[in-house]
Amino acid sequence: MEPSHFIFLIVITIYLFIRGTYMLRSSSNKKTFKNSNIRENILVSLVAVSQLVLPLIFIFTPLLNWANYKLPIATTWLGLPVMVYALYLFWRSHADLGDSWSVKLELNLEHKLVDRGVYHLIRHPMYSSLFLLGIGQSLLLNNWLAGWAALASFALLYRLRLPHEEAMMLDLFGEEYRSYMERTGRIIPRLSRTKSA
Repeated sequence: MEPSHFIFLIVITIYLFIRGTYMLRSSSNKKTFKNSNIRENILVSLVAVSQLVLPLIFIFTPLLNWANYKLPIATTWLGLPVMVYALYLFWRSHADLGDSWSVKLELNLEHKLVDRGVYHLIRHPMYSSLFLLGIGQSLLLNNWLAGWAALASFALLYRLRLPHEEAMMLDLFGEEYRSYMERTGRIIPRLSRTKSA
C-alpha cells in the first residue's frame, strides 16, 4: 500500500468518527421541520460513494487502475496538510453547531443561529471542509475517478442543497440571518462588501 493511501485511510477513519459521534448526538433531537426528499438522499449517497466506496475500491483492488495518473511526490504529499486542516474545520463546524447540526436538511425545536467560532466568518464551514477533503483526496489518491469524484460530488451537493438550506434559515431567523449573510461569506471568509462566495 502506498503511504499516501494509508494517510487517506487514517483521515477517512477520523472523519467517520467525527461524523458518527455527531450523528448519534443529533438523532435524539426533536425535529420541527424536515426538507428531506429523494434528491437529498441521492446527493448524500453520491457523496458517500465518492468519498468512501470508490477510494476503497481503488486502494484495495486493481479495478480502477486504468484511471491512475502520476503526480510529483511533493504534490501528492500536499494532500496531508490540506486533509489535516479539513478535519479540523470539519470537527470545529460540528462542535460549534452543537445541537443545531443535522446530516439532513431539518431544524430542531431549539434551533439557534450560530455565528461564533468558525461560523463567525463563514456561514457554511462544513461545506468548506468537504471541499478541502475533496482536494486532499485528489492529491493523495492519484486516480481520476477515486481521487476526483469526491470533489465533483461535493460541488453538486453544494450547488443543489445550499439554496434550500439558506432559504430554511431565512424562514426561521429572518432579518437576523439576512444580517449574518451580509457580514459573512458562504464557504470562504468575506473580503469585501460584495456578494458572498
